[in-house]
Amino acid sequence: MAEINRFKLEWACRRGMRELDKMIMPFYQNHFDSLTEAEQQAFAEMLTYPDPELFRWVMHQLPAPTQAITDIIELMRSKIHR
Repeated sequence: MAEINRFKLEWACRRGMRELDKMIMPFYQNHFDSLTEAEQQAFAEMLTYPDPELFRWVMHQLPAPTQAITDIIELMRSKIHR
């Protein structure tokens, strides 16, 4: 799999929507290193989408485009609510 550029990834975690910022950056800082390589790739792929789409997925308004992204969103939601 492609190697993840951590600098670019951290920059991509900074979103324009406050609601996403409060979920994505803390998850990245606290849990990214413990993810499997496949989960890390899904997280990186998720960040390539625009904020309105991410928000709809996180809020369960629309399904994410892949199961891997759905799984990482559910993991992120479970970790942020603890």
